[in-house]
Amino acid sequence: MDCYLVGGAIRDRLLGLEVRERDWVVVGAAAGQLKRQGYKEVGRSFPVFLHPETREEYALARRETKTAPGYRGFAVEFGPEVTLEEDLTRRDLTINAMAEDAEGNLIDPHGGRRDLREKTLRHISPAFREDPVRILRVARFAARFHGLGFSIALETVALMREMVAAGEAAALVPERVWQETMRALGEDAPQRFFEVLRDCGALKVIFPEIDRLWGVPQPERWHPEIDTGAHVMMVLEQAARFSPKPEVRFAALTHDLGKGVTPKECWPRHSGHEAASVRLLKEMCERLGVPNRFRALAEQVARFHGVCHRAAELRPATKLKVLEALGAFQTGSLLEDFLTACEADYRGRKGMTERAYPAADIFRAAFRAASAVSGAKLAAEGYEGARLGEELRRRRAAAIAGEVG
Repeated sequence: MDCYLVGGAIRDRLLGLEVRERDWVVVGAAAGQLKRQGYKEVGRSFPVFLHPETREEYALARRETKTAPGYRGFAVEFGPEVTLEEDLTRRDLTINAMAEDAEGNLIDPHGGRRDLREKTLRHISPAFREDPVRILRVARFAARFHGLGFSIALETVALMREMVAAGEAAALVPERVWQETMRALGEDAPQRFFEVLRDCGALKVIFPEIDRLWGVPQPERWHPEIDTGAHVMMVLEQAARFSPKPEVRFAALTHDLGKGVTPKECWPRHSGHEAASVRLLKEMCERLGVPNRFRALAEQVARFHGVCHRAAELRPATKLKVLEALGAFQTGSLLEDFLTACEADYRGRKGMTERAYPAADIFRAAFRAASAVSGAKLAAEGYEGARLGEELRRRRAAAIAGEVG
């Protein structure tokens, strides 16, 4: 049997990037041979094995035949007769379809190295249309390599649009949509993921709550960029500057969903959009199976970002109520992530990306002052029950007033 290094390891090395994992394709072998050599089978849909020493993944070369709509509608064939070229041809993009043999020779049947030089994301063949997940993957690679100057080939964009028009995007299952979205949120330019999906029409199908934000105006006094969709992409870009956490970036992405359902006769004002944002956020998270750690922060930001921006105007007691509503005094507080997302919202406006955001420091100072008031000390003074809670709030509000007013 012959083993070939394939895919991302070769692509990233040629780009001068860190190679984080290596995948291998095995040609000319059957599953039994690998098992007898100590490889552990882990694949469910097709044979994938872990090397007994390196724990790297080794997959038997395979070919795929489309049998039904969606990314699960494939018949998979594998065995000693499947060639390396057949395995590479079933992949999505030319830059992911390169291999290297044991002597270090590059095998590049689809021009992946050329497209790396030209900084182009290009599909391999018309078979690309058979798997709608590839739409998401192209968008994700556009987000990953945006800083390197990569663009999507025009013919690939056209094919993605044809796939959406044919209903392939509608066949995507929620868990796979979220899986790719979460990975995209961790990329260097996550806003590109959503821009690419919008350009090919897929955003309207899988994220209608986000897609409808484009074309919705906001007051120019507060939002010189005016368009809500443009604003949200700017906020997501800022969030990626300030935090590597996908939870923070997701909260930035979804904080203004309610503006997409404001009646046109009310434009450009969006009174009550916070409550509408929370409702739409919950619906979207249920549909896609978004984990609770993403939901919790996103709901806080959607509900309270406007209040946070007005920190300097709030009375001490109101600042305390906001901190309590955010769970700031509880174990596992999300306060810092909340403030980061709010700062991204504030700076995600035309001409304001470098402005200071004093509201975050006001809330940090208020939290420090309030936290210095000990409930245990009050209990030792004889306070208990409802009186303890009332006195704790009174003294915390007084501490905030003394610190930040």
